[in-house]
Amino acid sequence: MTTNISECINAILLKERELPVTALTEEIRSLVQRWHHERWTEAKKCKTRLTPSAETLLSEQYQLSMRMRLDPASDTMYTVLDGDKNGVVDLQARTCSCIQFQLEQLPCSHAMIAIRHSKRDVYDFCFEYYNLSTWKATYAGVVYPLPHQGDWVVSNEVRDIKVLPPDIRSVSR
Repeated sequence: MTTNISECINAILLKERELPVTALTEEIRSLVQRWHHERWTEAKKCKTRLTPSAETLLSEQYQLSMRMRLDPASDTMYTVLDGDKNGVVDLQARTCSCIQFQLEQLPCSHAMIAIRHSKRDVYDFCFEYYNLSTWKATYAGVVYPLPHQGDWVVSNEVRDIKVLPPDIRSVSR
C-alpha cells in the first residue's frame, strides 16, 4: 500500500521515469488525461444523488443503524444505543460523539437512525462535495492532448533559452 500520491505515481511510472524530462512529462499528461476521461465517463453514467462511493457508505450506515435503538432528548438531539459504542447525535450541529459524522461529512449509523426518526431526508445531511453535480463539475473540464513534439510551434526567443541546472553550493555544518 502506498502512503501518498507521489509514491502511487512513481509506482505507475516505473519505466517512464527513465525517459527524458519532456517524454516523462508527456507520459504524465497522457495518464492524467486518461484518468480524467474515465472519471468523467463514470460520472456521466451515474444516476444517484451522490457519488457511488458515498451511496455505498450511506447504505452500509443504514444497515448498521437497523439494529440500534434511539432515545430522543429533543427534536434534534438523541442518544443512540447500539450495544457496543453508544452515540450522542446532534442533528442541528451535524455531530456525533463517534466523530465519524464530522470526519466523513456523511451521516454515521448513529446519525442515520436519528435522521430516520426525525423523518428528514438523509441527503440533507451529506456534504455538497458528495453530490453528483459536484462530481460532474470536477471532471467537466478537459485535459487537452498535445500534438507530436515535432509539430510544436516554438518561437525563436523560447528556443534560444538555455536552461542550466541550479547552482548548488554545499552547506557546511
